[in-house]
Amino acid sequence: MDEVTISRAITEGYLKDLLDSMELEVAIVGAGPSGMTAGYYLANNGVKAAIFERKLSAGGGMWGGGMMFNRIVVQAEGKGILDELDIRATEYQEGYYLADAVEATSTLCSQAVKAGTKVFNLLSVEDVMIREDDRITGLVLNWSAVSLANLHVDPLAIRARLVIDATGHDAEVCRIVARKTGAKLVISGEKSMWAEVGEKEIVENTKEVCPGLLVAGMAANAVCGSPRMGPIFGGMLLSGKKAAELALDLVRKT
Repeated sequence: MDEVTISRAITEGYLKDLLDSMELEVAIVGAGPSGMTAGYYLANNGVKAAIFERKLSAGGGMWGGGMMFNRIVVQAEGKGILDELDIRATEYQEGYYLADAVEATSTLCSQAVKAGTKVFNLLSVEDVMIREDDRITGLVLNWSAVSLANLHVDPLAIRARLVIDATGHDAEVCRIVARKTGAKLVISGEKSMWAEVGEKEIVENTKEVCPGLLVAGMAANAVCGSPRMGPIFGGMLLSGKKAAELALDLVRKT
């Protein structure tokens, strides 16, 4: 196979997936643990979903574990998701399990893609599409390199029945919506680290925050003003699963 044939294969394969993803049931922004988990469960339930990640690698901060010690803790409530994904974990003490961050992240990414979720990395959300009743109906995308280079290049758009903001601490999509809707969406900002409270509230905070827009993972805690948790990830996984369940219910109703 010569160089041009290789280039043609890559271009055709990528553009086929991108064109097919311009009309989605659910668009997920952020390929961290909550976004990938949401994508996994949505795809397993036959929902057409894609994840848009601004960085080169999927997986978010879970790769680094705690302070680059590549191990993560998952409480008993989230252990079932590790088991379902065939991610090994050992009991550290009652109710808490220790897992290899690299195994957990790579397996989660692989399982989400194998389930049928498309992942587009190096794409940033520049804006959202807002229609009647302030409903979010899609995303406005550009290459991450364009924004990093501060180039004036117009973006392209994709349509989605629902959007999940799984962008982490910055809640990037929600902040765009807050600016564009006259602050109708209030973002409280995350509080300082308190793992026990943050793990509980992250699941409670996973919800639809305005028509067509759900929050998951640390974006949910940032919007609702709950604490950050550090390198314990059961709540992140459970939040992603809950976001998928909520999205599935909303998709089926419309």
